[in-house]
Amino acid sequence: MMRDLLPSGAAEPMVIHRQTRPQPRALLELLKPITWFPPMWAYLCGVVSAGSTFSETWPAALAGALLAGPLVCGTSQVVNDWYDRHVDAVNEPNRPIPSGRVPGRWGFAFAVAWTIVSLLFATLLGPQVTFATLLGLACAWAYSAPPLRLKGNGWYGNLAVGLCYEGLPWFTGAAAVLGTWPDARILALALLYSLGAHGIMTLNDFKSIEGDRQHRVRSIPVQIGAERAARLACWVMAVPQVIVIGLLVHWGAPVHAGIVTVMLLAQLLLMRSLVAHPRERAPWYNGTGVTLYVLGMLVCAFALRSFNTTGGM
Repeated sequence: MMRDLLPSGAAEPMVIHRQTRPQPRALLELLKPITWFPPMWAYLCGVVSAGSTFSETWPAALAGALLAGPLVCGTSQVVNDWYDRHVDAVNEPNRPIPSGRVPGRWGFAFAVAWTIVSLLFATLLGPQVTFATLLGLACAWAYSAPPLRLKGNGWYGNLAVGLCYEGLPWFTGAAAVLGTWPDARILALALLYSLGAHGIMTLNDFKSIEGDRQHRVRSIPVQIGAERAARLACWVMAVPQVIVIGLLVHWGAPVHAGIVTVMLLAQLLLMRSLVAHPRERAPWYNGTGVTLYVLGMLVCAFALRSFNTTGGM
């Protein structure tokens, strides 16, 4: 503790506390519970697409949701905050590490510990889940940590995030339920929605353009400008959904394809407003258009479920 006196005439001294240990609440904040939803949702889509009944799969569903959200996604958030602490000091100085609520190297130690816990937990769910978790954790560290630091360039950094947030959890959910490798249809839709998530990650970068420029983080909005980045994000989100619709029709699920089509048309209307004012409306689109995007994932999961329960094409 260090004590500094206020100027002459002040009634009481001001006390400044220098923390040596992190606050438990700050550690939870590092895990960013609000970010757990996308991978947990994708995991749910994987469970649904596998075709088993809930009474048969609820233990794997519950354990996998814990793995996808608080553990693997939580790890990625801690790793990202540790290696982004200098950028956050500019963009968001109240975050746990730059604010000092997680002092010293506690952030790094927490990231390592949570990585180990995640991997050990994954081994309880079978080799396929362990493989997917290992790949996801490797991407999480490669995304934020040097020497790779994939987030330094939005073109491949966003691809890694999309894969970890959508494709791998979907694969993991299906694999945990099936106890084996998911079929090609599940893998195809999981991959397509992962590619579309690249656009979602581009919109997420709009909030940190100034700090990214200052610290030479080459996000897509920094590289090509906000307006062009918004248009690119819209194309990247829309094209995979068009392919998904075509596959659903080809596989004999026209009703599901029609629902996804309606959701895509609604997104296109919202995109017109987004590209008109991209920096101001990116958060708004994340709450509207992206919601329709992820609802489409669940519609596709139910289409796959119907194939797997009936044995149809």
